[in-house]
Amino acid sequence: MMRRPQQHHHNHQDQQSRVFYELSALVLSILRSPPTPIPYSDQSPSTSRTSAAQITPAGFASLMLGISLALMLCGSVTFFIGFMLMPWVLGLVMVFYVAGVVSAISVLGKSIFCYAMSTPSSPRKDIAAHGINQGSNR
Repeated sequence: MMRRPQQHHHNHQDQQSRVFYELSALVLSILRSPPTPIPYSDQSPSTSRTSAAQITPAGFASLMLGISLALMLCGSVTFFIGFMLMPWVLGLVMVFYVAGVVSAISVLGKSIFCYAMSTPSSPRKDIAAHGINQGSNR
């Protein structure tokens, strides 16, 4: 039983590591070889290939700005969704809590009611007393 939560946590951690690894590989591949510009109709293809293969500092800054903006946007959207759903989650927890209390009271009331409705003498004593009376008649 203890292995499942650890295994699930380990799988989740592996998935997160794989996502970060893929994101890092994507950023590094963009930094190493930026996309080639689209040649205009008046340019010859040879002039576009002679451009530098490295990214400019302004391009690097805009790439980092775009990545950080995307991460902030995703984080804030996730926070907003969680913030909006929190009252519904708390309400559902309270409904289940009330249902549990009502169920416990019902079981308790049922056991008290069944105990009060039972006959004061148990059937085993009646059978034993009936058998003794028949035996004395013979």
